[in-house]
Amino acid sequence: MFLIGEPSAASISLLIDEQRGAPLSYAEVGASRDTPGKVSGYAVDHNRVRLGDGEVVFVRASAALYAWKMFDLGWVRILPHGAPAGVGTTVAVLAQHIGFRSLNFSRVVYEVSGEEGGVRRLGFAYGTLPEHAESREERFVVEWHPDGSVFYDLCAFSRPNHPLSRLGYPSARGSLAAMARAVKG
Repeated sequence: MFLIGEPSAASISLLIDEQRGAPLSYAEVGASRDTPGKVSGYAVDHNRVRLGDGEVVFVRASAALYAWKMFDLGWVRILPHGAPAGVGTTVAVLAQHIGFRSLNFSRVVYEVSGEEGGVRRLGFAYGTLPEHAESREERFVVEWHPDGSVFYDLCAFSRPNHPLSRLGYPSARGSLAAMARAVKG
């Protein structure tokens, strides 16, 4: 949803409550598990950033991921602040644009936790709800490889879900790369 002014905390809370029972806005739930994958009818974006090496980096990056730090960009924030990143959690993303704001709703649809091929992975994905400007699923994962390297891996598939979002769609896709860079910084 697009807004001219800053929504109140009470109105955001009410809208999040309304979205909790809503169905997801896309049928391909879980399709972001495959990296980078191809999802018919959607643009796929995959961004990967090396964070450093070792267990300390992996633990810190995982903690940052589950605290939604990838949204600490100055122009976007996740609400409610401190929401747990567990399956079923519904959140709102409030973004400041030039002259307006957008408020979009998503739900955590799965978590990633385990080791495969010597790579330890931890993270989650969220999917969009009907009041989101796009139909989208985003997967946020931290990986710790056998050579000690630690990566942040962001994979998403998306398409516009609102006529106005078609205008800003290229910019929205570019914001994923900004999120990946922000995690490293």
